[in-house]
Amino acid sequence: MNEWMDWARLARRVALQVLASLFLVTVAWVLVYRWVSPPATWLMLERRSHRPEANYGGLLPENASRRINYRFRGLDEVSPQLPLALVAAEDQRFQQHHGFDLDAIQKAAKSNIAGGKQLRGGSTISQQVAKNVFLWQGRSYVRKAAEAYFTVLIELLWSKQRILEVYLNVAEMGDCIFGAEAAAQRYFGKPAKSLSPAEAALLAAVLPNPLKFQAGRPGPAARAKQRRVLRNMRRLGGTTFVRSLLQD
Repeated sequence: MNEWMDWARLARRVALQVLASLFLVTVAWVLVYRWVSPPATWLMLERRSHRPEANYGGLLPENASRRINYRFRGLDEVSPQLPLALVAAEDQRFQQHHGFDLDAIQKAAKSNIAGGKQLRGGSTISQQVAKNVFLWQGRSYVRKAAEAYFTVLIELLWSKQRILEVYLNVAEMGDCIFGAEAAAQRYFGKPAKSLSPAEAALLAAVLPNPLKFQAGRPGPAARAKQRRVLRNMRRLGGTTFVRSLLQD
């Protein structure tokens, strides 16, 4: 019995040490990215390794380049219309919540339970940053728990401006195209600094399904969402909202 108790105490001590080490490593990881641009994400590596399956069915073209197009830009290096468009499209309560929008989660749950035509998500921009930067792709309770954990960390350790800055740089905006600068150059032949409101709204409109709603060849659904994003941009206050967002 005493031997078994000794083993139990040892196992508990080792488990606590492992958990403490994981906690310290993840906190350090998040802190580093508060100032350093992420060199890559798990999704970038996945896209680099093989062709993804497009949401509309079938694989993307066989001859599609697997070279990752990713160029990190600071908020002062992109058009102010872009952060405005992303908030208008993805997370209009971005300034009010602390990582989780409970109202959006409840609405998404009600819609999905009611059997809506499309599954709705209630993820905030903070949650998407946690998923895109720190985690692998997929659906599981373990990954969702890890996403919630990293969401709490970045909300505690980063500013809202940094969260939005990282999001607009790591969001997938096409096959092997990540971030505003790469997307602006690819689809509009101009730097992200020069994007117009309509162009920024179109890039935001293809999220979170850039393989289906392609910014390079927007169909009726993408155009309809683009118009919706533009309306939300005006409703939020346009450049006045952007200034308040970047000064908080």
